[in-house]
Amino acid sequence: MRDDEARMRGAGLYAEDFPVGTRSSMGSYPVTEEEVMAFARQWDPQFIHTDPERSVTHGRYGGLIASGIHTVAILQRLQVLARTDHWHVIAGRGIDRLRFVRPVRPGDVLTGDAVVTELTLEPEQGRGLVVFASRVCNQDGKDVLTMEISAYLEMRPAALPH
Repeated sequence: MRDDEARMRGAGLYAEDFPVGTRSSMGSYPVTEEEVMAFARQWDPQFIHTDPERSVTHGRYGGLIASGIHTVAILQRLQVLARTDHWHVIAGRGIDRLRFVRPVRPGDVLTGDAVVTELTLEPEQGRGLVVFASRVCNQDGKDVLTMEISAYLEMRPAALPH
């Protein structure tokens, strides 16, 4: 374990710090045309994400839109950067109820928020499962993505059975 990791072990937020109802806001993220096309060329090369002209003439959305997977990646970035304290994350468990509510377009400014909907402590495993209902909104306050994210976090060492 590195020295900085060892120092962080006693500080930060543990599973017990996320009771049901805990809300968190995330920052904002401006979506650019260049990023939409670059992401899609690598991960979702459909013309509605990569070809501005064809997306107008042959697409259903009247122009270029971001890949849904790109929008999920933006939410992940917002969540990680919004943490002002170290979280003792073990690993993500899953994503449920993922919904792409409306298209994300170049020029949109996305913001996110989350609320804890479930907390299951597992002292025998030294962890807790935290479920967050997360959403991403555009600059008009309209949802573009909703989903549940669950993750295992360590429990405080003092809370564990000895």
